[in-house]
Amino acid sequence: MSGGPLRRNRDFALLSGGVGFTLLGARACLVAYPFLVLWQTGSAGDAGLVAFAALLPSLLVQLPAGAVVDRWDRRRLMILCDIGSVLVTGSVAVAVLVGRITLGHLLAASFLEGSLAVFYQLAERSAVRQLVPEEQLSAALTSNEARWRAAGLLGQPVGGLLYTAARWSPFLFAAATHLLSLLTLLLIRKPMQAAREGPPRRLATEVAEGVAWTWRRRFLRALIGVIAGTNLLFQGISLALVVIVRNEGGSALLLGLITATGGVGGTVGALTGMWWTRRVGVRAVVLGATVVWAVLMPWLAVARDPVLLGALMAAMAYVGGLVNVAGGVYQIGVTPDAMQGRVGSVLTLVGSGAGALGALAGGYLLDGLGVAGAVSAIALCMALVAVLGALSPSLRHPDPGADGAGDPAVPLAVDRTAAAQLHNSSRTARI
Repeated sequence: MSGGPLRRNRDFALLSGGVGFTLLGARACLVAYPFLVLWQTGSAGDAGLVAFAALLPSLLVQLPAGAVVDRWDRRRLMILCDIGSVLVTGSVAVAVLVGRITLGHLLAASFLEGSLAVFYQLAERSAVRQLVPEEQLSAALTSNEARWRAAGLLGQPVGGLLYTAARWSPFLFAAATHLLSLLTLLLIRKPMQAAREGPPRRLATEVAEGVAWTWRRRFLRALIGVIAGTNLLFQGISLALVVIVRNEGGSALLLGLITATGGVGGTVGALTGMWWTRRVGVRAVVLGATVVWAVLMPWLAVARDPVLLGALMAAMAYVGGLVNVAGGVYQIGVTPDAMQGRVGSVLTLVGSGAGALGALAGGYLLDGLGVAGAVSAIALCMALVAVLGALSPSLRHPDPGADGAGDPAVPLAVDRTAAAQLHNSSRTARI
């Protein structure tokens, strides 16, 4: 594959642009959904239920979705996901417009939209490796992470503004962004997966292969365990921010502006992620992030000034950007193309699935303990995650995996020699 400038890679630019459109729409809805539920029912528990429904596919759909992504044409699958998302978000826009909002409809729409997002995101993430030269993989993933953060930066204030103007408009906007994504996918020329050898096997067999391959890498499974714990806790923090703004008489637009400030921090974190990772390694980035989060989280228990809230969210999002880039480059680099979907699904199942449980628990924790009590409990748990991660033998002393290759304490895609060695060993270790 030619190694020209990444910005001139037409197919990668189309894929990234389409993903950017969908993320922009999703972020706009992220503001609208909890505000719609809170203003309709006044219950943080109901808002947590809707957030749980949106994240539940990470538990139920993730593993089979990974096998489907490795088996089917990735572009065709993403096109079907865009079409389905247009129908789902459009149905919510119509329901709000005609005044027939029900909790059941919002739960079903959140679940369906979340399910389609699982397939779409696994296919997109797996396709990146086919559209860029190997030496540009880390730059491409960094670009995608920055784009994701930028979508959050723009999407949430846009969502707040749209919601303020008309409660149905964020959902119609999301439907339009999926149509734009559909157009970009139709224009991509290169295949988005390598040629597959042999006939497809049973879905359960392929799912089991992905689970086993991931489990045999001690460093990788310990790393995702730490990230899963932080994902669970951050769902409670995100919901707490919504409740704080609402209790202080703030608007959806104010919430969007605060979270947009976090988006700035996350974007800068994504852009500097490889700088940090090259110098201290994946392990130090992730464990250092848990310490920083444990220090910053308790301030949300007392902070009410929008500027301070924005600063706290920006600092925490900056560290999150570092973690996402470091972990993403490591995982994509060590995984063969034929298993990208399945390995990605295993990691996302554990990480985002924990987030689904966090969303459910966070709503009831806020109802039961109030903002100060819930945030203090979450911060204490984050400190515990930091201690357990630091004590983990798999993270402190990586040992040979099942194939005899060590799990490196620094990311494979940063050290090109180690990258080639571990990538080759991962090919021979396929079950």
